[in-house]
Amino acid sequence: MTTTPITEEKNVNDYPATGALHPAADGEVLLRGVRPYGEGEPQDVLVRDGVIVVIAAAGTVDAPAAEVLELDGQVLLPGLVDMHVHMREPGREDTETIATGSAAAARGGFTAVFTMANTDPVTDTPAIAEMVWLKGQQTNLCDVHPVGSISRGLQGRELTEFGMMADSDAKVRMFSDDGKCVDDPRLMRRAVEYAGGLDVLLAQHCEEPRLTEGAVAHEGETAARLGLRGWPRVAEESIVIRDALLARDYGGRLHICHASTEGTVELLGWAREHDIPLSAEVTPHHLILTDEKLETYDGHFRVNPPLRETRDTLALRRALIDGTVDCVATDHAPHGSEEKCCEFDKARPGMLGLETSLAVIAQLFVTDPPEGQERQDWRFVARVMSERPAEILRLPGHGRPVAVGEPANLCVVDPGLRWTARGGEMASKSSNTPYEGMDLPVKVTTTLLRGKVTCRDGQVSDK
Repeated sequence: MTTTPITEEKNVNDYPATGALHPAADGEVLLRGVRPYGEGEPQDVLVRDGVIVVIAAAGTVDAPAAEVLELDGQVLLPGLVDMHVHMREPGREDTETIATGSAAAARGGFTAVFTMANTDPVTDTPAIAEMVWLKGQQTNLCDVHPVGSISRGLQGRELTEFGMMADSDAKVRMFSDDGKCVDDPRLMRRAVEYAGGLDVLLAQHCEEPRLTEGAVAHEGETAARLGLRGWPRVAEESIVIRDALLARDYGGRLHICHASTEGTVELLGWAREHDIPLSAEVTPHHLILTDEKLETYDGHFRVNPPLRETRDTLALRRALIDGTVDCVATDHAPHGSEEKCCEFDKARPGMLGLETSLAVIAQLFVTDPPEGQERQDWRFVARVMSERPAEILRLPGHGRPVAVGEPANLCVVDPGLRWTARGGEMASKSSNTPYEGMDLPVKVTTTLLRGKVTCRDGQVSDK
């Protein structure tokens, strides 16, 4: 067998820091003819016992015992990491379960996802967090990390025990009341101080509730014309700046969920200039869709925060390119058909995102960027969808370089495989995609979790 020397020994399978039950797959997998980051000539990448052990010219690696995947010049990326999903279990297993959400994640190229605490019961104790973590590990399609709530029961009155959840078998490393804002500044100050002492991340859903009561759409011309109650930008931006100042003065790491406005981008830039430990994510739907989609009153386009105007999407795209916004997160939010096929103001907010996110980002930034926007490469996709979220979360084993000695958490993308998004064909229990019927230019074909093939050509592993 032709080999490339391993120049550095790394304990890449030392996963107890994440509470993993499955350290690595046994055996070998040969990814034949891939192009790491879409660059250069095709390579053979050999994975053994969950680690990349060889990268060599295509056709030169002989591995008779390996499972061989012929990939014909497809793009090899680190496995994707999603900081923000809703798997609905426990409590709403009729719309999604950890198993179906994990299958959607594997089909979308994800090897780690963080599922929010607004379940029933709320993830506000170590026992619930451990249940979520263990169910994800039993499914073994991606690492499902529970997010602990900041306040007990999401009530915004009393902090949860961050330390107990962080020390549990689930190793909770992020806390959020997502779905609700921690609007009490005194409670948020205590949360920042507490989190700073434990070095865990707080993720804030930025919404001043007194400004959004009854609101269902962006406050602008479209909402006014359609007779929908408007959701102003200031409702988000006022919490962003408040929490930036709390992070500045009290030292905790803060993360802004689903940034959606031009003003939020400006405030994030100010925070960066002042070395405030504030990171932010943006969803694919806030990068590509605007409130013009509301013209049909289709509940599939109701989301929280709402779809904004073109000026906001343009600012968010620029911010993702220049790093002012750190990463992409899907805010994958399954809902039943009865919760979407109804009057717009009664529809539940949220959209599916796991299976479409990479294709949407690739279209916007790599394959078909809008006129006047600089084309990005696949390393950009790796940065915003894998490396940077793993770095923010301090998540070992994920978001690592495609290199010899690194863990084989990987995804493969066919850059020429066009497909049409159909909610009914997705792995999720629900079908509420905002991209129904949309032609997308690339598709994830293969995902590996610690050397195990979790998805191949849309077929999820049942091993």
